[in-house]
Amino acid sequence: MLSKIKLKASNLKKETYTLYLVYKDSRVSRWKRLFLGVVIGYAFCPIDLVPDFIPILGYIDDLILVPLGISLALKLIPKEIMEECRKKVLEEEFTEVPVGKKTTVVIILIWILGLGIFLTWVLNFVRNLATY
Repeated sequence: MLSKIKLKASNLKKETYTLYLVYKDSRVSRWKRLFLGVVIGYAFCPIDLVPDFIPILGYIDDLILVPLGISLALKLIPKEIMEECRKKVLEEEFTEVPVGKKTTVVIILIWILGLGIFLTWVLNFVRNLATY
């Protein structure tokens, strides 16, 4: 059972790296590359949009959103480009995995914005309590 999970995780990592190579391919349209950039960036991002410590919701992105994004991206890309990039992944032993730095910054900004909205709401709530 554990070996199957490790194999699936390894395959998912290889497919994500394959999508990274597809992203760099100039034959792919801008809109598809934009989508690929979001999926790849989020897959390799060290920070989740919903943190894992939140029960159930924390793992939704890891278990549903990332695989769903990858499978949708795989369907968008022409088969010949995917096959070429898969061959490249098999030929070269990939050691450099792109880290989603831009995605990490965006997620941190979303968290800061959410925290700001929450603090504003709390301050307004406390002010309203003080006026009663």
